[in-house]
Amino acid sequence: MRSHQIKKLKAEDFYKCSNIWEMEKNPKMTDRFYDELVNGNRVTFICLENDEFVGEGSLVFHNHDPDYTIPGQRIYLSRMIVKEECQNRGIGGIIVDYLIDYAKKLGYKEIALGVDIDNLNARHLYEKKGFTNIIFLGKDEYGEYMKLIKKLT
Repeated sequence: MRSHQIKKLKAEDFYKCSNIWEMEKNPKMTDRFYDELVNGNRVTFICLENDEFVGEGSLVFHNHDPDYTIPGQRIYLSRMIVKEECQNRGIGGIIVDYLIDYAKKLGYKEIALGVDIDNLNARHLYEKKGFTNIIFLGKDEYGEYMKLIKKLT
């Protein structure tokens, strides 16, 4: 049995996440995530397996899309990702459960996320975790996606 540990990411460890995803492929997104982490608008949790970064998930308090954040009411689950060779082992579920519990402890009533239409594994996981309310279907520069909400009360 592998042991998984969830830890809050410190800003000075941010670039260790390149072990999980290819930060250099999207420098604008990488810089935005780092800035949000430093200024306190993003809290990121890392899943460690034998001290190796194998997954991460973040909560964002404010962004410019009211579908995702409503101050004090709705928080945004952003960038939940598991290292490719570690997928399909329950790590994503561990991270999502942790983020949901954390959002509840902070007093939020809802949690929102966006997921690509063609990302069937992620959609299945989110549905299993209660993200069943589709509030938006659309397209952006990355393709077709949907926004989902889960009530936390």
